Amino acid sequence: MADKIQALAELLTPVVLEAGVTLYDIELVREGGERILRLYIDKPEAQGVDLEDCERVSHAAEAVLDAKDPIPGAYALEVSSPGIERKLSRDEHFARYIGHDIALRLYAPVEHRKNFRGKLTAYENKTITLETAPDKTMAFEREAVALCRLAVFDE
Repeated sequence: MADKIQALAELLTPVVLEAGVTLYDIELVREGGERILRLYIDKPEAQGVDLEDCERVSHAAEAVLDAKDPIPGAYALEVSSPGIERKLSRDEHFARYIGHDIALRLYAPVEHRKNFRGKLTAYENKTITLETAPDKTMAFEREAVALCRLAVFDE
C-alpha cells in the first residue's frame, strides 16, 4: 500500500502545487464498502485552505486520475484540509511540528498506558521524543506509534 500511496503522491503533487497549495497527505481507505481516495491539502499556516482550494484541486486531480487511471475500480475522491489537529504521518510532518504539543497512541502499552501527550522536542532516526512533564522526556520508535496528531485542544 505504501508504494501505491507514493506513486499517487508523485502523480498528484505537481497538480496540487499548480493549484497553489501543497499535498499534506494521502489516504486510500475502504469505508462502508466504498473505496475513498483522500487528498489533504495545506497552505502556509497564516492562510489556511478554503473551499475554492479544495474545488480547484479536486477538478485538477480528477482530470489526472481519469487520464492515468492509477487506481483500478471505482472509488470516491475527497479533498480537504488536514484540520487543526492534523495527523502527523510523514518525516517532514514531525520535523515541521517540533515544539508543538502532540498526542500519540501506541500499539502496545508503555508504563501501563497507550496514550501520551506532550511537547514534541525532537524527531531523529524515526524516534519521536516527547516532553510529557517538566522533568520527563520519553522517546518512542515511530513504528510503535499507531496514531499521532497535533494536540491543540485539551482532551
